[in-house]
Amino acid sequence: MKRDRNVKIVATLGPASNDYKMIRALHEAGADVFRLNMSHGDHAEIKIRHGIIRQVEKDLNSPIAILADLQGPKLRVGVFANEDGEDLVVGQSFRLDLDDAPGTSARVQLPHKEIFDALEPGAHLLVNDGKIKLRVKDCGRDFADCEVLVAGTISNRKGVNVPDVVLPLAALSDKDRKDLEFVCELGVDWLALSFVQRPADVEEARKLTRGRAALMSKIEKPTAVTMFDEILAVSDGIMVARGDLGVELPVQNVPPIQKQLVRKCRAAAKPVIVATQMLESMIDSPMPTRAEVSDVATAIYEGADGVMLSAESAAGSFPIEAVTTMSNVAIEVESDPTYTEIIEASRKTSGRTVADGIVAAAREIAETADIKAICCYSQSGTTALLTSRERPRVPIIVLSSDINTVRRLALSWGTNCVMTVKVVDRFKTAVIEAVRAAIASGIATPSDMVVVTAGVPFNTPGSTNILRVAPCDERLIFAGSSE
Repeated sequence: MKRDRNVKIVATLGPASNDYKMIRALHEAGADVFRLNMSHGDHAEIKIRHGIIRQVEKDLNSPIAILADLQGPKLRVGVFANEDGEDLVVGQSFRLDLDDAPGTSARVQLPHKEIFDALEPGAHLLVNDGKIKLRVKDCGRDFADCEVLVAGTISNRKGVNVPDVVLPLAALSDKDRKDLEFVCELGVDWLALSFVQRPADVEEARKLTRGRAALMSKIEKPTAVTMFDEILAVSDGIMVARGDLGVELPVQNVPPIQKQLVRKCRAAAKPVIVATQMLESMIDSPMPTRAEVSDVATAIYEGADGVMLSAESAAGSFPIEAVTTMSNVAIEVESDPTYTEIIEASRKTSGRTVADGIVAAAREIAETADIKAICCYSQSGTTALLTSRERPRVPIIVLSSDINTVRRLALSWGTNCVMTVKVVDRFKTAVIEAVRAAIASGIATPSDMVVVTAGVPFNTPGSTNILRVAPCDERLIFAGSSE
């Protein structure tokens, strides 16, 4: 399904988008990727949603990426004797400990020994999405005596963030491990990892996935920002999860961090999604705020591969309107000459390999001659990712006989993914397949030309080394080839 934009839209499924009719309508409205939130719904529900997505994909002959988002470890306080919770005031003392007795105005259980092992005096704890802020005055192996810096009501099982320290917690909880195995067997394309603090968290998940899904690291902790280069190196993609990031860091720090991470991902030719509260008001309203529209536009101007809807499509009253709004914003932004200027000014040109040079040459040829598309045959996806990084002004058509590759690439900027009937082992065959795809999609006509790239020998990841400007008339392809 050819889009009139290059940036991809990720839509989270939930109670508001739980049946075939709605999921198909969301895809037709513009959703390229569907997110399955493993924090909500049991395995039976997830399996049903997965099956519906695959049926929509089959019925529309349109590759769809499925992203399973693991919950990650959840740090929460215990319960209080007063069911309504307790009001904390600025300056008072408040203790967190391992005692499971009901909480009072002076203390409550924090059933996570790992936190106490890592805390030091001066560290901060944020409760209930930062609505309450505590500073550690004294701590031991089973307690932390704190001063209340920001007051508020603390109640049962509110979440706790610890922004100042690297916690000795694995990114994968027992629940995550079970969920990971379930969705990998089910057949998802991307796996989003929550609570990533270090490269080892990603490497652990990679061992468990065994190549069955691509790994997307969610950047939601300050430690992940500090170690971002190392995390990016071992990840297949990145999600800028601004929700928790905005809780654990001063909110004014998030926009420049978002811009920096997006650019680094693009330089590494790895897809990046900007997520959280993009059209939040559309949970209850058919119209977004002007600030939300500007927020979506900013992520697109920065060159993000995807922008994501969470509760807007999962639980909101206007899921189709939210996807349509996001798509319309993308179309408008990408038609702005300023967008092209920004994208091209941020293009990296140093330290290039042969493959980098081939895709850069393909873009330059396509943009200086009357070329309708760049067609890349990419069995592993490497050629397509490098081409996407170039952000060309003409459409990118990706051809592969591997359905897993086609689905994963549905997340990448500008890709129009096409399944080939058979494995291609000759460049002339790749050219013919590319021409047929360009004409079938309506991107080109028999009187047009396309640029075709591939790697020879075929089916060798990262071997992109050949480029041809090909006519879309198959008779001319055979006449001009000695193969």
